[in-house]
Amino acid sequence: MTQNVGIVIVSHSPKVAEGAADMVRQMVGDSVPIAFAGGNPEGGIGTDVGAIMAAIDAAWSQAGVAILVDLGGAETNSEMAIEMMREDQRSRIVICNAPIVEGAVMAATEASGGSDLAKVKAAAEELMAL
Repeated sequence: MTQNVGIVIVSHSPKVAEGAADMVRQMVGDSVPIAFAGGNPEGGIGTDVGAIMAAIDAAWSQAGVAILVDLGGAETNSEMAIEMMREDQRSRIVICNAPIVEGAVMAATEASGGSDLAKVKAAAEELMAL
């Protein structure tokens, strides 16, 4: 079982979420747990708290999970998903303020080297300082 920080991608579009996750997986391989949640429960544009929780569980590691989101609703629903996770997990889940694709690649690259959650989040958010 990997102890690298997991990455979750949350997008309003199922195709964007899946495509971004595929790109990250191709760049960092299987050393980092990666999951995604995209679209509403009907398969349309939107996000779903339950699907986000399932993605967090799928990418979970004891090192924590970094979430990348595309728009405000994805962030709000991700925050709700975190609040609904087990208490012992909540402090090890962060939402990164970063562009979804570039941030996910940077976060996953940092995670693949074994960095802790704070460093993974900082790597993703470095892009916002440019």
